[in-house]
Amino acid sequence: MDVNQVLSGTLSPDAAIRSAAEQQLSSAAAADFPGYLTTLSSELANEQAQSQVRIAAGLALKNSFSARDFARLREVQERWLQQVDPQIKTQVKALALQTLGSSDSRAGQSAAQFIASIAAIELPRNQWPELMRTLVENVGSGNDQKKQASLVSIGFICETEDQELRDSLAQHSNAILTAVVQGARKEEPNNDIRNAAITALGDSLEFVRSNFEDEGERNYIMQVICEATQAEDTRIQQGAYGCLNRIMGLYYEKMRFYMEKALFGLTIQGMKSDEEDVAKLAVEFWCTVCEEEISIEDDNAQAQAEATEMRPYFNFARVATQEVVPVLLELLARQDEDAADDEYNISRAAYQCVQLWSQAVGSQIVPPVLTFVEGHLRDNDWHYRDAAVSAFGAMMEGPDEKVLDPLVKQALPVLIEMMKDPSVQVKDSAAYALGRICEAVSEAIDPQTHLQSLIQVLFEGLASHPRMASSCCWALMNLADRFAGEPGCSTNALSQHFQASVQHLLQATESTQDNQLRTAAYEVLNAFVTNAANDSVPLVANLSEVIIDRLQKTIPMQAQVVSVEDRLTLEEIQTSLTSVVMAIIQRLEKEIAPQADRIMDLLLNLLNSVGAKSSVPDTIFASIGAMANALEADFEKYMQSFSPFLLSALNNQEEPQVCAMGIGLVSDITRALEARVAPFCDQFMNSLLNNLRSTTLGNQFKPAILQCFGDVAQAIGGEFETYLSVVAQVLQQAAGITVQSENSANFEMLDYVVSLREGIMDAWGGIVMALRAGSKTNLLQPYVESIFSLLNTVYLDPNRTEALLRASMGVVGDISEAFPNGEYSHYFRADWLTAMCRETRANKEFAPRTQETARWAREQIKRQAGKGLQPRRRHWTGNSSLPTDFRARMIY
Repeated sequence: MDVNQVLSGTLSPDAAIRSAAEQQLSSAAAADFPGYLTTLSSELANEQAQSQVRIAAGLALKNSFSARDFARLREVQERWLQQVDPQIKTQVKALALQTLGSSDSRAGQSAAQFIASIAAIELPRNQWPELMRTLVENVGSGNDQKKQASLVSIGFICETEDQELRDSLAQHSNAILTAVVQGARKEEPNNDIRNAAITALGDSLEFVRSNFEDEGERNYIMQVICEATQAEDTRIQQGAYGCLNRIMGLYYEKMRFYMEKALFGLTIQGMKSDEEDVAKLAVEFWCTVCEEEISIEDDNAQAQAEATEMRPYFNFARVATQEVVPVLLELLARQDEDAADDEYNISRAAYQCVQLWSQAVGSQIVPPVLTFVEGHLRDNDWHYRDAAVSAFGAMMEGPDEKVLDPLVKQALPVLIEMMKDPSVQVKDSAAYALGRICEAVSEAIDPQTHLQSLIQVLFEGLASHPRMASSCCWALMNLADRFAGEPGCSTNALSQHFQASVQHLLQATESTQDNQLRTAAYEVLNAFVTNAANDSVPLVANLSEVIIDRLQKTIPMQAQVVSVEDRLTLEEIQTSLTSVVMAIIQRLEKEIAPQADRIMDLLLNLLNSVGAKSSVPDTIFASIGAMANALEADFEKYMQSFSPFLLSALNNQEEPQVCAMGIGLVSDITRALEARVAPFCDQFMNSLLNNLRSTTLGNQFKPAILQCFGDVAQAIGGEFETYLSVVAQVLQQAAGITVQSENSANFEMLDYVVSLREGIMDAWGGIVMALRAGSKTNLLQPYVESIFSLLNTVYLDPNRTEALLRASMGVVGDISEAFPNGEYSHYFRADWLTAMCRETRANKEFAPRTQETARWAREQIKRQAGKGLQPRRRHWTGNSSLPTDFRARMIY
């Protein structure tokens, strides 16, 4: 193939050309990987080649060792380790290092990326020992291009998320610091080099902890960074404030001296910068301070309770409140009225910081905020009116409620009035501030005095401008949640407003063409339905007729869809309406029965009519699951019609989200139908087992499938015997999966193994209970030893979770009750089992149901431990065991 042409093709704006070129590269790599690397690295280093060809070569080389999926990443890395001759490796790496000094800086940048991808493979294995030394030498004595590209390489290497590489970088901390600090000094005349160095320094800060412990080295690093905040080049200023951010997060306990001597003034200066990106990073520095101090206070409260070592705490935010908060409040007034909702600008950064400051210092923030609010609430400039309203809302979480209560009572009429401000930005901020009050200080709202006017202005705001939709809806949802009263209450503060609110929402959703407003209004309707008191239930039932009619009318609309935009709009409407149907089902519970036939017919028609890759089935399946939970055994009459859709979802491995919904529905339906689900279990179990063996579905589905086995078993009781041998074999194989030492720092793998064990224990819990109910506990005999072996593994695993321990305790008790005559009492006498129960029961952080399950398991252990040692005492029988339905609730 013509390498230049193919490489150029990978950067083509034409998707067809680009795809064909990428395919050619992929084929070449598969046919002769060492040759592929040699050819591309030669092109990367070729000074006569076009710049775009060299960039493409570097990108293709990097991509040869990159993958988002962990398993795929290990596979491509193994290809370098196993399939490439050491001489070719040396040649390829040498060419990449050579390219760092290229006069074409973009080629040097591409080489830096490639070098980082090889470093990720070799440095954790103590290979390529000369790499860091070479990069340091390049920074010290190379030309400007080589210095910059070498610093970029260090930055790319250090920004890794690979834990093995991160661990290995600590041994290179001296070399890394030597290079980056040298390049970041104010004496460096080349701003590109200095910028690359300060960026690399920010990426390396986590790996230089040993250097940071040394006061002399730490002082020099901080001096270089502080000087960089004063650079004329704003890129360097940004990098410097970014470094200070990371340092505060990593080394808070070392920062007292530097805060007093420099950082306090430097960051205030940075926040006042006309360059917005610099100002945002200076604001974020104080966000980090607040986050750290909030975290430290939480940690110290726990340490005090446990009589363990306290973390250093310097009250930086409290000390700086009078100087920093006024600056932040002024920055709130630097809004951009044309900013998109998701745009992060200086005003929004300042708002976030005021929120965090409020949480960090509590009531201390109130005086400066009130001074600002009183000074600007009636300002002629909308920017300052908006800032004043925003500031008041921002401080709602943190100060003592006794301090906030009178302020909120005084402010509510003013905020309600500001919902009529001429500026839509001010009205939007007022709505959001009201939402904050409803969320955090709802006790200050008097339902008799404020609720009517509050609901009214929020609905008026919702209808007045699409920009206000999300803030008004969020405030209404918070209001609905806070005034719902106790679950099942006969009436609540919302009851007298319920009908009018529903009418407002139905009108808003019907009249608007704005998708965002419509979706938000339906979410509010969900909140009002969910929180309806018993006296509003008839209104909820009436609402169901309206929603069902609307949803019914969307089905023929599918034939009118002519564009992707039309399809997405229709799917959004159908999803919103189906969500309301689900909320109605969940609120009415068994009282949904009169509408159940019509709803199920409609939902099945929708499933039959929506197109492939649609997002609507997710919500439909969730609604059908809610219907099964509400109707329980009465859901059986829908199974013949629904089961083909459920099996189709279960078998849809190409769309994992749909398959996951199917797995969850099997659990819902088996728990609802119990023994009546038996005729459908063969198909369910076949599909679940196929999914378990699938290489298409990710590992994250396996714990849910295993738990589903337990649900099926508990539903059909002794009839589970048909599936026992296959499922038991699967559970035993799954129990053998452990975290290998090379993956011990891989949190994703650790979480997966723990989740898998939770699924296994839930499955065994359901199976033991099922066979006991069917008087077939003798079938468990071949598996008891392996179950106790897994229990021991769980006990020895420091990463075990509360859910895993609760499920394990349940299995211990279930086996005891399955074999009451002590056939396996020797397993129950193990000291570790008693210790496991005691530790679970004694953990005050665990939920009461976990502690109760452990207490019950401990009683069962005592009972079993006495078998064969002394006659069974009569008082051991009776109430010491938990009823089956209570066990089911505890597990699920």
